[in-house]
Amino acid sequence: MKKIAIVLGVIALIALAGFFAFKRYAYYLPGLIGNLRDPIAANQPIDWARGPDVAPPGARAPNIIVIVADDLGFNDISFNGGGLVPTPHIDALGREGVSVDAAYAANATCSPSRAAMMTGRYPTRFGFEFTSAPVAFARYLSHNDPDALRQPVFHDERVDDMPPLETLGMPASEVTIAEVLRARGYHTMHIGKWHLGASPELRPEAQGFDESLGFMSGAGMFLPPNHPDVVNAELPFDPIDRFLWANLPYAVEWNGGQRFRPEGYVTDYFAAQAVAAIEANRNRPFFLYLAFNAPHTPLQASRADYEALSGIENHTERVYAAMILALDRGVGRVMQTLREQGLDENTLVIFTSDNGGAWYVGLPELNQPFRGWKATFFEGGIRSPFFARWPSRLPAGARVAGPVTHMDIFATAAGAAEAPVEHPIDGVNLLPYMRGETQGSPHEALFWRSGPYRVVRAGDWKLQITERPNRVWLFNLREDPTEQNDISAREPQRVAAMRAMIEAHNAEMPAPLWPALLEGPVRLDVPLNAPWTEEQEYIYWSN
Repeated sequence: MKKIAIVLGVIALIALAGFFAFKRYAYYLPGLIGNLRDPIAANQPIDWARGPDVAPPGARAPNIIVIVADDLGFNDISFNGGGLVPTPHIDALGREGVSVDAAYAANATCSPSRAAMMTGRYPTRFGFEFTSAPVAFARYLSHNDPDALRQPVFHDERVDDMPPLETLGMPASEVTIAEVLRARGYHTMHIGKWHLGASPELRPEAQGFDESLGFMSGAGMFLPPNHPDVVNAELPFDPIDRFLWANLPYAVEWNGGQRFRPEGYVTDYFAAQAVAAIEANRNRPFFLYLAFNAPHTPLQASRADYEALSGIENHTERVYAAMILALDRGVGRVMQTLREQGLDENTLVIFTSDNGGAWYVGLPELNQPFRGWKATFFEGGIRSPFFARWPSRLPAGARVAGPVTHMDIFATAAGAAEAPVEHPIDGVNLLPYMRGETQGSPHEALFWRSGPYRVVRAGDWKLQITERPNRVWLFNLREDPTEQNDISAREPQRVAAMRAMIEAHNAEMPAPLWPALLEGPVRLDVPLNAPWTEEQEYIYWSN
């Protein structure tokens, strides 16, 4: 009996150790399961479909390229007076084209903003309110900062209402700009991040793109973590970062086929493929949606770029700066190719970012001078660069006051192509404003919503309402563009009127397509790695 008791005790200890090991490392499971279900093959060459050998005679519709950075902070580019490194190629788009002073992301996180770009509509108008993410990811994030004064809230009661991850995305019933332009005779191509659904009916090839090269999820590795040419900057204070390092593949897909390893550093790879796609289509109108994943985490730089920035002492800053360096170089390669192919004059290039810089990167100045981060509707979370360059049709160096939004990309691209838009959209064709033909503001009011966190900008006034905390902020952006002075207590009538605007707008919106499982605290004025203190202002972000 004594031996049996000892054996049972050992088994119990092993089981207990196994349980705690599983609990500690369970967040590795999504990546492991994904690799078993969908193995990653070796690199394969990409053969972009080629247009005619000779351009047809006569006038030709303009080419259209939309370049999107991922989590690029307002202060990350030197055009805005900041940045860890100069960004001459991105800056040139603003100097040689039209820049917008007050340009806004349609949402403060990735997926809904991209849905707005593709559809020209508020993403909440078709239920795309939250960024798609695995349940395991939300559950993992809910218990990883025991020292924080404000704890995340995980809604376990909503898990049964969550559809399968691969079905979360932009509904197939939505009309995309790729579909509109393809109907106009354009060859349509996607390169880079998608993050709008992975099931067959939601993928780029089913949403109007003739060809697609990239990844379907919200992030990807830039190089394998142990590659000799990579320099990594892990963020031990960030549970999101730990999840990404544990699960993200170094892989892309070509037209829905098997995943395979790209060639080299991903930002350079996407730029090289954009060059090849432009060259293959130089003799026919094309639409290219080039969605870089830089500088989104995980923070990985090429060794060459890292070593070129030896003057930056902080390791994380240096890796981040090297990622911006590669992003800017990629934009430069695209623009140089247009010049070499004789396409420069007749190509509309729009550059933007999906949202502001992220609090979880741990770098405090990404969105200066604005308050807030990605996952907040303060200006730092939703102010975005917006440049439009089309030498034959837009004045160089012109500025538009705004406000404009991601939804305007659809209408502007359709306007450039003279493509009919036969369904209601929320965006505005910005070309008349950019040419000085139309004066005034493109939008009387803009709205944002993520669960109980709701915001309106009407004229120069901006009202923010949250339930957690139960708080109202009112700012006059003309007098206080960085949202330092909440004047809601002095303006109760204005607060009531703008709250009514939010309610009226919400009444037009359907319920979300899937629930928000997590509400997480985000402080407005400090990054994630700063110590918590009682006086810090914060919001809870629903996702």
